[in-house]
Amino acid sequence: MNQQTVGEGTPHLSAEDLAALRENLHEQLLFRQEQLRRLAAPVGSRAEDGPARQTAARTEIRVKLAASARMVLTDVEAALRRMDDGSYGTCRVCRCPIDRERLMIVPQVRRCTACQQVGEAVP
Repeated sequence: MNQQTVGEGTPHLSAEDLAALRENLHEQLLFRQEQLRRLAAPVGSRAEDGPARQTAARTEIRVKLAASARMVLTDVEAALRRMDDGSYGTCRVCRCPIDRERLMIVPQVRRCTACQQVGEAVP
């Protein structure tokens, strides 16, 4: 892998890393946009759908899925903006570089592992 670095905000990521991460984020963006489009589409009312309780449960699931998709979409869009402004790959809390492996797993992540753990430990 090429060890050439790009940008001041991402000295620990190669140009190839950034390209792969940008592609992954773009794919996630398209997926979440499509997911939200499908979840917003009207659900056909069919006789075999069952009682009102089942219909209400399905509606609740759709609402929760849409909320989750919107949250991820917001994170993905923010990560793409950070790539554009050069701050991608830097922890939003401690300003240290986020591990390459962590970014490869969750490219929209905003915090390093240590800051994430501290944030999750606080009630």
